[in-house]
Amino acid sequence: MGVARSYCVALLGLNGYIVEVEADIGQTLPNFLILGLPDAALNEARERIRSAAQNSGIPLSRRKITANLIPASLPKRGSGFDLAICMAVLGAAGDIRSTEGTVFIAELGLDGRLRPVRGILPAVMAAVQAGHPDVVVAQANAAEAMLVPGARVRGYKTLARLAFDFGADPQDLALDYDPMEEEDPDGGTLPSAAPDLCDVSGQGDARRALEVAAAGAHHVLLSGPPGAGKTMLAERLPGLLPDLGDKESMEVTAIHSLSAVHIEKISLLRRPPFENPHHSATAAAIIGGGSGLPRPGAASRAHRGVLFLDEAPEYERRVLDALRQPLESGELVIHRSAGTAAYPARFQLVLAANPCPCGKASGKGVDCTCTAVMRRRYFGRMSGPLLDRVDIQLQVERVSLADFGQAGGEEDSATVARRVAAARFRQQERLGSFGLETNSQVPGRLLRGVLKLPPATTRILDSSLERGALTARGYDRVLRLAWTLADLGHRDRPGLDDIGQALGLRQAVAAA
Repeated sequence: MGVARSYCVALLGLNGYIVEVEADIGQTLPNFLILGLPDAALNEARERIRSAAQNSGIPLSRRKITANLIPASLPKRGSGFDLAICMAVLGAAGDIRSTEGTVFIAELGLDGRLRPVRGILPAVMAAVQAGHPDVVVAQANAAEAMLVPGARVRGYKTLARLAFDFGADPQDLALDYDPMEEEDPDGGTLPSAAPDLCDVSGQGDARRALEVAAAGAHHVLLSGPPGAGKTMLAERLPGLLPDLGDKESMEVTAIHSLSAVHIEKISLLRRPPFENPHHSATAAAIIGGGSGLPRPGAASRAHRGVLFLDEAPEYERRVLDALRQPLESGELVIHRSAGTAAYPARFQLVLAANPCPCGKASGKGVDCTCTAVMRRRYFGRMSGPLLDRVDIQLQVERVSLADFGQAGGEEDSATVARRVAAARFRQQERLGSFGLETNSQVPGRLLRGVLKLPPATTRILDSSLERGALTARGYDRVLRLAWTLADLGHRDRPGLDDIGQALGLRQAVAAA
C-alpha cells in the first residue's frame, strides 16, 4: 500500500483550478479523514463513498484512510469530488491501477451510481487548459463535457463499470447492476417558438427603437401605460439578435451549467438568453451571491443576451443600482467571506415602467389619481446614475383602434433581424481592429479620436452638454446611438439627422 493520486476541479465562479487528490491508507484504527478545506457537502462524501464502494463490490479498507486535497488553501465545495476521492482511495488500496493524469468529476450515489453535477462545462474547460484532457464524468454529464474542444471524455453509469476499466477484479464487482434510465419528463416535446415581432400591433416608434437597440446592443427604457405592449416588445428583442459565436456560446453555456435546474439537459446555447426576474427578487437573485461561494444571478445568466426588468420602479433601489457596475464593465465581481467569484455579465438591459403608480398618467391623464409628488417619487425610484447609462428612453403610447385592428401588416422578427445582422457586420468591420464588437462598447477616447465627427455635425450635442441637459456619459452614449443609426442606414458616418434622432431616442421619456 502507498499513496495514490487522482485529479478533480474546484470552481470559483467560472474559473476552475485543478485539485490533486492524495489518498493514503495507514496502519491505525479505522477512520476516514478528508483534508484540504472541504465544505459540509464534501465532508459528507465519506459516507457516500463507503456505501457506493461496498455496493459496487469493492469495499474500502478498514484501516485509517486519509484523503488530502491539494492545494489545501483553495476552498472546495460540492459533491463533484466524490469520484476522484474514491478512485484515489481504491488506488491506494491496490484495488485498481494508477489513476494519475485522469480527472474525475461526479457525485456518487449510495448504490454505486454516478450522478451528474453542476458546472461540468467550465470544469472540463479548466482541466483541458491545465493539461489534463482525460476526463471521467457521469453518463448524464457526458454530452455536455464533450462540448469542450480537446477533451477526451468518458461517461459511466456505475462505479463498478469504471473500476473494471481501471483494472479491478471482475469477480468481485457488481457488474450486473444496470440502473434504469430515469424517465425524461420533457421527452418528445418540441421547443416553443420564439415570440415574433409581427405579433405587436402598431407601435412604430417602439419597434424602430427596438431595432436600433438590437443593432448596437444598447440599453432601453420603455415607459407607458399598462397594456401598451412594453412587455411584448421586450420579449421579442432576443429574436432580433444574431446567433452567438463559438466563444460566446461556450461562455453562456458555462454560466447556465453552473445554475441549471436540470443539470443533465445542458446543451450548447446558440441563441442569446433572456432573463425576466420578478420585481420581488433580491439582490443575490439578480446580481448573484448566496451562502458560501457566490453563485451567478440573473444578470450573469443574461450574459450575451437580454435582462428584462418589468415594473422596474417596483424593484428595490439598491438592486437597481447594483446593476451599474456590470453596465459599465460587463463583469460582476462578488465578494463573500468564503471567497470571491467573477462572472461575465455583458447583457442588454431593458427596463419597463408605468408613468405613475396607477398607470393612467399617459396622454391627457384625466383618469390619473396620482399627485405630481407621487409620480415623481414613483419614477424616481430608478436613480439618475442608472438612467444615465440607458441609451434609449422611449415613451410607449396606447395602441389606437386602427393599429389594433390590423392583421399581418407588421414586419416579422426575421426581416428586422436581417437588417440588424447587416448593421452588426458594418460595426465589426469598423471596430474589429480595436477588439470591439458593437457600438455600445466604443470608449470615449475613440469617439473623440479616430471616430471624431466634425463640429457642424455635433453642434446640437455640444449645446446640450453646455446647457447641462446631457452629462459627459450621456454625450458619448448619444454618439454611439448615432453611429448605430448610420449603420442601419448604410452610411459611412453619422450626419446631423442621425445625431438629432439619437438625441430624441435618449430624451423621449424626459420630454414626455
